[in-house]
Amino acid sequence: PKDLVQREVSKLGDKGVSFEVNALVGKLYDIDELMEDRGFDAVFVGTGAGLPSYLGIEGEGLNGVSVASELLTRVNLMKAYLFPEYETPVYAGKKCVVVGGGNVAMDAARTARRLGAEVTVVYRRGREEMPARAEEVHHAEQEGIRFQLLTNPTRILGDEKGWVSGVECVRMELGEPDASGRRRPTAVEGSEFVIDIDMLVVAAGSKTNPLIAKTTPGLEVTPRSLIVADERTGATSKPGVFAGGDAVIGAATVILAMGAGKRAAAGIAEYLTQD
Repeated sequence: PKDLVQREVSKLGDKGVSFEVNALVGKLYDIDELMEDRGFDAVFVGTGAGLPSYLGIEGEGLNGVSVASELLTRVNLMKAYLFPEYETPVYAGKKCVVVGGGNVAMDAARTARRLGAEVTVVYRRGREEMPARAEEVHHAEQEGIRFQLLTNPTRILGDEKGWVSGVECVRMELGEPDASGRRRPTAVEGSEFVIDIDMLVVAAGSKTNPLIAKTTPGLEVTPRSLIVADERTGATSKPGVFAGGDAVIGAATVILAMGAGKRAAAGIAEYLTQD
C-alpha cells in the first residue's frame, strides 16, 4: 500500500534524514565528488539491479512492447493508474503476453490485467521450474491470467504502423539440468505458432547498472558489474564506500536487501567512530 510506504519514508524524515531526488550519481556527480566536494565521510550504494534484460529477438522495438520495470514504474511510482490526474500515460492493450516466470512477471501480468487486458504468461520451462513464489502464481490465476508453459518467443510481429500484432512462439521440452540445476529447455522442431496480441511485456530478469562501477575508481566489481562488498559490514574496496542489496548479490528479494542495509548501517557507524 502506497500510504504504508509513505509512512515509513516520513519516519526517516522525522529522524533528520534528508532526501535529494532527481540526482543521478555517476552523471550529475560521482562518489568521489560526494566525498571530496560535498563533505560526506561515508557513502552507501544501494542502487539495486534495475537494468532490464531483453529477449534479443526480432521486433522488440515495436510500439506496444515494454519491459516489466517500465510498466511497473509508470503504474506504481508515477501513478499512471490515476491518469489524467497524474500526467503519466501508460499503454494498456486488450491482449497482452508477459514473457517470464518470476515474481516480477507475476507483478507485470497482474498489473496489465488490472489495466483491462486479457493476459497470458509465456514461460519456457514448466510450472515446477518457475522461480516465482507459488502464492504469486496462484494469485495471478485467481485474477484470470492464463499460463502458456514450455513455450518460448522467437520473434515479435508487427503491423504496417509499427505496432505489435503478435508473437511467434515455439514449444519447448525439458532436457538435462543446466548450471542452475533446472532442466534445460530445448525447442521442439516444427512446433511454431502465433499468439495474437497488441501488448507484450518482457520480464526476463534484470542486471546491475554499470554506471557506479564505471565512474568510481578503486571500486572492485565482478565481471557482472556487481559490487564486491564484505558480507558482515558492507565495506567495499574503496575506503568509506559501502554497498548492499541487489547491487552486490544480483536481483533478489526486498528482505535480503533490508538485511544488507542494516548490516551496512552498523558497519558505517563502526567506520565513522573508529580512532
